[in-house]
Amino acid sequence: MSSIEEAPAAHRRRGQELVARDVTVSYDGKDVVHGAALTLRPGQVTALVGPNGSGKSTLLRTLARLQRARTATLALGGGDGEDGDGTDALALTSREFARRVALLTQGRPTPSGLTVREVVEFGRYPYRGRWGGTDPDGAAAVARALAMTDLEALAERGAEHLSGGQLQRVWLAGCLAQETGVLLLDEPTAYLDLRYQVELLDLTRDLADDHGIAVGVVLHDLDQAAAVADRIALLHAGRIVADGRPEDVLTAERLTETYGIRIDVDTDPSTGRLRTRALGRHHARTERLSTTP
Repeated sequence: MSSIEEAPAAHRRRGQELVARDVTVSYDGKDVVHGAALTLRPGQVTALVGPNGSGKSTLLRTLARLQRARTATLALGGGDGEDGDGTDALALTSREFARRVALLTQGRPTPSGLTVREVVEFGRYPYRGRWGGTDPDGAAAVARALAMTDLEALAERGAEHLSGGQLQRVWLAGCLAQETGVLLLDEPTAYLDLRYQVELLDLTRDLADDHGIAVGVVLHDLDQAAAVADRIALLHAGRIVADGRPEDVLTAERLTETYGIRIDVDTDPSTGRLRTRALGRHHARTERLSTTP
C-alpha cells in the first residue's frame, strides 16, 4: 500500500475528538455494554480488545451511530478548532455525521455488477445532494483512496471477482474516500494475509501520525494492538476494565483474569514492543521439548 504522505497537503484530513460517555446498550432487555466511557483523540490510535462477546464491536458500532444505545452522550470536538468543542454528535443529520465519522464494519456483502472504483465512490455519498449532484473533490479523493490501499491496478475490475482480502481493502478505500476526522475499524485485518495485515496497520498508524485522524479499532490480536495503538481499552463482559497505555493495560495478571487463560507478557528484545503468549495445557511439554538436548 502506498504511503498517505503522497497526498497533497491541501487535501489532508483534519482530525476530530470523539467523546463517548455513559454508553449503555441493551439487547432483548439485557444490558450488554454497561456505562462505557471512551475518548478518541486526534492523532491517536485507540484499540478495543477483549474476549469474544465482551462488547467491543457493539461499542464501536454505537460510536458510529449504527447501534442504538439505551443511554449515551456522544460529542465531537474540532481538532483544529473549526467546529468548536462539544458538538452533539447524536443531533447531527446522517450526512453531517458521515462527513466526520467513518466506519469499516465486518461482514459486508460482496457487491455484484460494480467495479472497484464504483464501490469506492460510494464513500463520497455524504458530499452529494439527496438526488446525487456534483462532488468536485470526489474523483481526486477516490484516486487517493485507491492509491493508499494499493488498488489502482484493480480499479476497473468487477468487485465480485476479488478475493476476501482484496475486498476488505476496497471497503477500507471507501472509508478513506469519505475523508473524515474520525475513522472506526471493526477487525480490519480479518481475511487479510500477513503482508496486508501489516500494511493495513501501518496505514492506520499513518492516518493518525500524518493526518491527525482519531482512529478507533477493534482487534483480536493483542500483539497487533500493542504495536499500533497509543491507547488500549480492554473490555470484559460489556465493561471497560482498563483504559490507558499498552504497557499499563496489557499486564499478565489483568489479561489472565480477563481471558480466563494464563497469558504471559514480556518485551520483544528485537523491537522493544510488548509481546503476549497464551499458554494452554500443553505449554509445559513444549517448553520441555525446546530445552531437550
